Amino acid sequence: MAPTLLLRPSPGPRGLLAFVVPRAQGRCAPCGRWDCSSQGALRCGRVVPPCRGEGEEDGDSGRMEAVLSRYENQITILSDYLEEFPETDEPVWILGRQHHLNTDKSKLLLDISARLWFTYRRKFSPIGGTGPSSDAGWGCMLRCGQMMLAQALICRHLGRDWQWEKHKKQPEEYHRILRCFLDRKDCCYSIHQMAQMGVGEGKSIGEWFGPNTVAQVLKKLALFDEWNSLAVYVSMDNTVVIEDIKKMCWSPAQSVAHSSAHLHRSALGQNKNTAGLCPGWKPLLLIIPLRLGINHINPVYIDAFKECFKMPQSLGALGGKPNNAYYFIGFLGNELIYLDPHTTQSFVDSEENGTVDDQSFHCQQAPHRMKIMNLDPSVALGFFCKEECDFDNWCSLVQKEILKQQSLRMFELVQKHPPHWPPFIPPTKPEVTTTGAELIESTDKLFELEEEFEILSV
Repeated sequence: MAPTLLLRPSPGPRGLLAFVVPRAQGRCAPCGRWDCSSQGALRCGRVVPPCRGEGEEDGDSGRMEAVLSRYENQITILSDYLEEFPETDEPVWILGRQHHLNTDKSKLLLDISARLWFTYRRKFSPIGGTGPSSDAGWGCMLRCGQMMLAQALICRHLGRDWQWEKHKKQPEEYHRILRCFLDRKDCCYSIHQMAQMGVGEGKSIGEWFGPNTVAQVLKKLALFDEWNSLAVYVSMDNTVVIEDIKKMCWSPAQSVAHSSAHLHRSALGQNKNTAGLCPGWKPLLLIIPLRLGINHINPVYIDAFKECFKMPQSLGALGGKPNNAYYFIGFLGNELIYLDPHTTQSFVDSEENGTVDDQSFHCQQAPHRMKIMNLDPSVALGFFCKEECDFDNWCSLVQKEILKQQSLRMFELVQKHPPHWPPFIPPTKPEVTTTGAELIESTDKLFELEEEFEILSV
């Protein structure tokens, strides 16, 4: 018989309470085996490095690196310690799809596991050549942004109802999507590219990003991604402008092959067989950064926030708690369902044939949940509209479900460009300079700071 698991409380990183698994007295959190000589901590149902022992002071970066080096390939959640979904007749909504626990729980779990799951990684090439080789502790919002964008690319190339099955051969488009996010400086949405582009947003490499900053970074990186050919619109002042979006999505596509971008086409995941060089509607990634309160989410926004997860165009939301980002993909009652990037795994590269070992890119255990009132008010909603009719349908749903309140609307949807705003120019020709394969953005930053949310109050 396996020995009893003994847990003792211990102060964890940033003062969070953790539970340390004593040596040889129970199941090892990192590997799940009994009487393992390793020591780990179990916090919020996920594996994390061990907490500081008694008498240890706050460690420096060298000690943290030593701690992280002990835990490679932590394949995240131990289902033994997760709370199961409750017995309820309430529907579960996941990215525009409704599930019922009583009749199709297995379909629900398959739907969740099909989402691409990006976590902290370690042992990748140093960012910028001399920067960090792990994003543990600072890259969680970047990983959440990757997850939202990856869901948009899945919808674009494979469709929302595509399902991932373990050990089953996947289409080439799937592996190509995965390669866009590998932790290499020559992948268009890698942690390297996002961190470097964040420098132009006033964020140092290794600094925590907020949801609005990540949205701006994705908008700029997408300009160099000819294969996916997305139009990324990030709203400002809590306002979505229909005229501007249609102007951007119907703009004749232009190649970004000015000298510097052309020289680094391979670094951005592009090849000769690129799409998006013909006129037509460019698939839309719509991101709406919001602040739904001052220190806590205002309850008046909760119903509208939940309605967004019901929309067929939903890509979920970026948010979480201060310095702890999550990718929210749905809800059950007043609980949000999310994918958690706070697990450190080792760097994974593509095989010689271009495929990727994807087992660590899908969370195959029950998902995390949190009370919606515990959500930090700074969030970013995401939506994907492959065709113009999808966007028109989204506008109708917003008018019906979000704007029905006459006051304290979560955001505004207007037809015309506000006259007091600067003219809208579709961002087709960014001004960039390059250093090696890294991109350093040099355009002016207008309405793009985390502090520039409009605070709505009663």
